[in-house]
Amino acid sequence: MNSVTHIYCDESCHLEKDDQRAMVLSAVTCPADARKRMARAIKQLKAEHGIPATREIKWTQISPSTQTFYQALIDLFFAERQLGFRAVVVPDKQALDHERFGNSHDDFYYKMWWQLLKNLIDDQHCFRIFIDIKDTHSTEKLHKLHEVLCNTEFDFNQERITSVEAVRSHEVMLVQMADVLAGALAHSFRGLYSSTAKQAVIARLRERSGLKLDRSTLPSAAKFNLFVWRPQVSA
Repeated sequence: MNSVTHIYCDESCHLEKDDQRAMVLSAVTCPADARKRMARAIKQLKAEHGIPATREIKWTQISPSTQTFYQALIDLFFAERQLGFRAVVVPDKQALDHERFGNSHDDFYYKMWWQLLKNLIDDQHCFRIFIDIKDTHSTEKLHKLHEVLCNTEFDFNQERITSVEAVRSHEVMLVQMADVLAGALAHSFRGLYSSTAKQAVIARLRERSGLKLDRSTLPSAAKFNLFVWRPQVSA
């Protein structure tokens, strides 16, 4: 039997009219048999930095008092060989023309999830996908996303991509890590500089990844993979 990989997903600034230009969808990958160890490592890191065990890790929680913890979280991600990351960034939602392509923003949102996830699926593993979605109407669309992913991979019996599930982020540590990494990318692409603590965390991410975080990586990049999606330009 193939080993099982978990994919933990979150998003930043994905709403159509939230006055934020950049949209980011992100995923942290982890072998299923390593997930509990990773959760313990994050809990230990929280204890070392005086972060309450029950406090959710989120990009919006970064402040001068928590900056060193979030920098250490970035270090933990890069130190753990079994963790991987991929993100799809849409730099400017205002440039999207959904009507031209017969889409709604909601349709586009799920197409971007497909764009993110299809590059993480291989034929060497089985996959369970966990997405932090706050929309109460998301269940049907997750079923559709699951179906489309399986059809893309010729996994018609859903034996390799066994599930796409909505989860509550405050209950899943690696979804919280995905939130932080997505938030860093969104903040960077939006060109915000008001928070020195967040800038310090982004600087640590640039240092550890060796990237400027302003363009796509090679498609083959395994540890930190970034795809900057841009709409088609009319002739």
